[in-house]
Amino acid sequence: MPDDPIARHLAAHPLLVLDGALATELERRGADLDDPLWSARLLIERPEAIRALHLDYFLAGADVATTASYQASFDGLARRGHGAESAAALMRSSVTLAREARDAFWSLPADRAGRAWPLIAASVGPYGAMRADGSEYRGHYGLSVDELMDFHRPRLRVLAEAGPDLLACETLPALDEALALARLLDESPGPPAWVAFSCRDGGHTCQGEPIEACAEALDGCPRIAAIGINCTAPEHVAELLGRLRAHTDRPLLAYPNSGERWDAARRRWHGGATARPFAAQAPAWHAAGARLIGGCCRTSPQDIAAVRRWADTLPEPPAAPAAAEDPD
Repeated sequence: MPDDPIARHLAAHPLLVLDGALATELERRGADLDDPLWSARLLIERPEAIRALHLDYFLAGADVATTASYQASFDGLARRGHGAESAAALMRSSVTLAREARDAFWSLPADRAGRAWPLIAASVGPYGAMRADGSEYRGHYGLSVDELMDFHRPRLRVLAEAGPDLLACETLPALDEALALARLLDESPGPPAWVAFSCRDGGHTCQGEPIEACAEALDGCPRIAAIGINCTAPEHVAELLGRLRAHTDRPLLAYPNSGERWDAARRRWHGGATARPFAAQAPAWHAAGARLIGGCCRTSPQDIAAVRRWADTLPEPPAAPAAAEDPD
């Protein structure tokens, strides 16, 4: 297996703090993302806004920047007139923007004091994200594992070769899609990945598979460094983590959304956020086994800053090595 930066971080620190939402936070800051490409639209039109938000998450306390490639696929970009070379360049730029933000953060000694060298996770969104119809929250694509592999293969290769520390295979509504990605990871060398499922309740993926079955099916995959839950209502997360923990020894991750629901037909969020402050729920996720914690849709740098403040109160692992040094 390649170098595992998750394991390396957790050997020295009690928690890996993930970032929060990209698209919904960019919208809150005035970006128009009423587009099938969602946040990937800004890779074309306003890359500086993506870079600035990555930096804000690092300043808030995130140890990881997740790139704006969630909805960037060859199929989706082709519909906007981008050929294969242009599409690949845009996907690579998502990693470059996160890396530039990391470099900017690391150049600020006062802000990075006591912090570990941050990681870049290249987002590999689900097939349903390309469809832009909300099917990442339903599953039932009607595609075989081989067909899903064919869809993901070229993008996974481009993102892996762009040089991220990790691949973030996220918002997967079904086990078949996770298996397709796991097989692709075994096809060629590259960084390790985390796999995160979108779930409809405290025990099942959005498509309906028991979350325990997902843990068991992926447990033997050497390139998968962590497994968990994202873009799921916060009230389901602790139970899901407990079920996962009984069936895998991989580190668990949790980055739920705010608790609101996505209406794909009207392309807007409905309902209210969970009443409890987002970061106030993080201790329960940690107690249930999560060692990577952050936020997904409708969360913000303020939420991540609150998670960071709580994380800094946790005891260090026994015999932890010294904090990471400046790689320069």
